[in-house]
Amino acid sequence: MIARASQLFLPTLRDAPADADAVSHKLLVRGGFIRQVGAGLFSLLPLGWRVHQKVVQIIREEINAIGGQEMLEPVLTPAELWQTSGRIGIPIVFKLKDRTGRDFVLPFSHEETMTFHARELQSYKQLPQVWCHFSTKERDEPRARGGLLRLREFIMKDSYSFDRDEAGLDKSFDAHKQAYERIWKRCGLEAYFVEAESGIMGGRESSGFMAPTESGENILVGCENGDYFADYDAARGIPRAPVFPEPLERPEEVETPGVATIEALAEFLGVDPAATSKAMPVMVGERPVLGLIRGDDRLSEEKLVTVLGEAYRPMTDEEIRAVFGAGGGSLGPVAVTVDIVADEALRDGQFVAGANRDGWHLRGVQAGRDYHPTFVDIRQANAGDACPQCGGKLVEQTAIELGHIFKLGTFYSVRFGATFLDEDGEEKPLVMGSYGVGPARTMAAIVEQHHDENGITWPRSVAPYDAHVVALPGVEQQAEEAATALDAAGLDVILDDREQRAGEKFADADLIGCPIRITVGRKTLEDGAVDVRDRASGDEQRVPIPELSGRCGSV
Repeated sequence: MIARASQLFLPTLRDAPADADAVSHKLLVRGGFIRQVGAGLFSLLPLGWRVHQKVVQIIREEINAIGGQEMLEPVLTPAELWQTSGRIGIPIVFKLKDRTGRDFVLPFSHEETMTFHARELQSYKQLPQVWCHFSTKERDEPRARGGLLRLREFIMKDSYSFDRDEAGLDKSFDAHKQAYERIWKRCGLEAYFVEAESGIMGGRESSGFMAPTESGENILVGCENGDYFADYDAARGIPRAPVFPEPLERPEEVETPGVATIEALAEFLGVDPAATSKAMPVMVGERPVLGLIRGDDRLSEEKLVTVLGEAYRPMTDEEIRAVFGAGGGSLGPVAVTVDIVADEALRDGQFVAGANRDGWHLRGVQAGRDYHPTFVDIRQANAGDACPQCGGKLVEQTAIELGHIFKLGTFYSVRFGATFLDEDGEEKPLVMGSYGVGPARTMAAIVEQHHDENGITWPRSVAPYDAHVVALPGVEQQAEEAATALDAAGLDVILDDREQRAGEKFADADLIGCPIRITVGRKTLEDGAVDVRDRASGDEQRVPIPELSGRCGSV
């Protein structure tokens, strides 16, 4: 097809928005691909929608290839489905009422709705199943930023697998992993398969795919030796060993007036901050839980959600005092009656901890002797930690999360009563997996990895058009012939027939970033040839118009 720029809605801009930091945000706005409607709300303009739909088609083809059956679920969802799963209280869930007062949600994922339908599966003979859809998602995102990187409304491909057992889930999970790897390759993306946290999605295991970029909303943690990669929230690292004081036979109280931070505590007592512990009191529903990490560490909120199996919230000052009898700066694990989840880094050694008494701490607190926690990994790994695989140094890099795949197990099926009759005659819950990809975020990642100082350099597989014909004044007929030749060769062509200066047309062509630029100028009248330029490499050659159809594919 030939699209004429004079008839397109093609609002290119010379300057990027003042609030745009990410390269993809700047170039997609300047190139006329997207426009902001509100915080985290963007319209995909004609060029942007063409790219989006090409990404969608690549995803669709690869999911179809592993048996995906496409359907469509509604955005407006009865709240009782989310009450059944226990996810109704998640802060990012949009909630609303209809005119009769009935409660609904606008979901950020569709596990509940898909499991609702899966209740119609009855026999092991119907398994496995893979269902997928491309649907609008809503997310009450508190930090919308980066153009298409962190949105409040977006289209996502969800697919869901239903199997009879864990072995079947493993196969479905691996099939999606391989499909995703093919998707990134076809989109021209460098991406890494990483450890990730299940968090608010539920389930027992998840992994992600991350693309290293100049700008991004995630951090890719990797080993300097290249044998370990993880999302920042899930990364495992081995911290340095603390410098401990002399051990004590039992905890010893020490007065710490006005000391409320780890830094102040370590300085006041003259101890290594790594030899202290930090209390994180939270509420899981109506149940208080005390999280405990090393004083020099940060809590991974995603890891804690995974450990707890559901969302939590920090305790209020009033709740803290009611449960522990002290303020937040003096909390510790000794002699408390609530459940304690302690990070693995606290397993060995004696630490300084709060005494649950304002202005006092305890020296020599030892896990297993003075308190009995459940040991888990809830610390945030840091750059410089040792790699859990080889002991090398962990490094961090800005990245975009392209996709996330989850082993949900029976988390949803048990809650919804989604069961099947197995070969042995027993009724068993379906074993589920969930697999997501955001086409818009994938677009942004492609731009982050494919651009130069003049604009975007789209891979041909996702470019809005294959070729951009720039017609200079006086050669309109020859430009039409060149566009027609390319169209006949099966290429999508944009013909810049606008009454603009040559410099403006060239700048727009570089900004928009189609793989091939064909310039038809005065010299064409003399030799019947045009300049064919590869947008990414800058290589250029002179090609007679009759030969365009045979040679443009090799440029």
